[in-house]
Amino acid sequence: MKGIYRLLVCSFMAVSLAGCASGTGSAAAGKYTPGTYTGTADGYGGPVTVEITVDANSVTDVKITGDKETAAVGGAALEELTKQVKDKQSAVIDGVSGATYTSTAVKEAALQALNEAMGITATAAPTAAAAEAVTASGIKQGVGIVSTPRLGPGKDEKETPVYSFNETVAYVITDSEDKIVDLEVDVLEVITPNHDASNEEDNFLAGWPGQTYSSDDDGDGKINGDLAETEDIFTSELGTWTTKRQKGDAYKLNSGTWTQEMDIFENFFKGKTVSEIKDWYAKYCSDVNGRPLTDKSDKDEDVAKYGKLTDDEKKTNDLVSGATMSVHDAHGDIIGAIEKAVNNAKPVETAASIKKLGLGIKVTPRLGPGKDDKDVPVYSFNTVVDGMAFDADGKIVSMYTDILEVITPNHDGADDNSFTGWPGQSYNADTNADGKVEEVYTQTEDTFQAQISKFTTKRDLGDKYKMNSGTWTEEISAYEGAMLGKTTAEVDEWFKTYFSDVNGRALHGTSDKDEDKTKYAALTDDQKKEIDSISSATMSLSDAHGDIIGTIDQAYANAKDTDITVK
Repeated sequence: MKGIYRLLVCSFMAVSLAGCASGTGSAAAGKYTPGTYTGTADGYGGPVTVEITVDANSVTDVKITGDKETAAVGGAALEELTKQVKDKQSAVIDGVSGATYTSTAVKEAALQALNEAMGITATAAPTAAAAEAVTASGIKQGVGIVSTPRLGPGKDEKETPVYSFNETVAYVITDSEDKIVDLEVDVLEVITPNHDASNEEDNFLAGWPGQTYSSDDDGDGKINGDLAETEDIFTSELGTWTTKRQKGDAYKLNSGTWTQEMDIFENFFKGKTVSEIKDWYAKYCSDVNGRPLTDKSDKDEDVAKYGKLTDDEKKTNDLVSGATMSVHDAHGDIIGAIEKAVNNAKPVETAASIKKLGLGIKVTPRLGPGKDDKDVPVYSFNTVVDGMAFDADGKIVSMYTDILEVITPNHDGADDNSFTGWPGQSYNADTNADGKVEEVYTQTEDTFQAQISKFTTKRDLGDKYKMNSGTWTEEISAYEGAMLGKTTAEVDEWFKTYFSDVNGRALHGTSDKDEDKTKYAALTDDQKKEIDSISSATMSLSDAHGDIIGTIDQAYANAKDTDITVK
């Protein structure tokens, strides 16, 4: 946000705004040129405007408007923020606890107005700092995925509960001492359609096709009726689901966006082992809600725990003072996902350096596989995850792919991630995976929590997840090896050349489909030998089981700068 760097400098130096402006063109006859000046900045829900009237040396009137701020939080804070600006005669104000986003907007907008009153020309904000250079040995990389159920948030106006679950994903690079060198964390949140957010903000799921749930389809806090999940809605909506990072500025918290807060935690976790992170969490975070302890905590348990910290220990939490969300609760088990990623980590053997780190997450709906013996369809969806590291030329130096598949309980798989639906919904169940429906499951809050909590990925299943040519892990590992050293554009071209246009599987010359036979026959002998490098892999890289190619492209598009030299 423009002008924010001046605000931060002033705030950290704890000087007056006039001190910040010293020597930068204030009016000779007084501090200000008398008049009324306006500044605007983005608040929690929309623009916040600060109108300041000044005489030659003082602020005489302040008006703040922010019609889009939440009435209970940001809107209620505007009166106090108005008083602070006028009382302090400055944009360097304390702000209002619990309305950090609105407070920051007021500070910035007030600074713009007062700068103009003093004749200060705004300077362009600095570019982002370069990634810190790190040299490490014994580099490993891993992905961790942890699912957490949530009873809430709250209920709708008809007293129907809102339910949700979060798939937390961490991609972690570690060194020979298992210290975190760099990481990227994201969360996919799935929620019932009676939550009062717009369709653009929530990943709504009314249930499996055939199930229904109360719906607030315009996010106005009022139920418009029941949403019946159909196959068309299921297949069209799930593919548009976005993660908390992908939502960007649309996913706001009190102290900024989710992405901004998560970035603060990520920087704090670098250089630490999982044990050190867990020790920090146990000592410095609330036992009530998992949030970092501050002097603003108002719960008795938090006040007592914070009071036991020494002054130096309290300074430790200053490093995450810009982040207020929990790193371990029903919104997402971030620490658990990081720990799992470290435990899953495998050596990075070919990289000399890593210049970009990316995490791709994409959901694919599937009508099937098939039906049960009562002729009720089986449905599923797959969350594909790709953690990827790239060199300076954008070539893949390491990657870690995994998939979390969620499926109806009538599928005859003993190791499935069965999901009956939201509490109150029912679905046929094959309880012993013998291909026959034994009963109808009715989801309760207890069974909902139990089902979500035990979700496991295809890699987690190991030898239990078998394919025609080996396990899923063996097949994806063969593909990963073939993609190393390629850019994502080269991977796209490789896929286009050597894989079926019908089902996304590698052309091994064994397909009985006419299109595949024609495409394989058009390859040269050298190109056919290229396929031999993945002869052990037969599964698709882009179908309803998971769009791995699309997720790889997404990981590179999302990649952040890093600077790791491998020794």
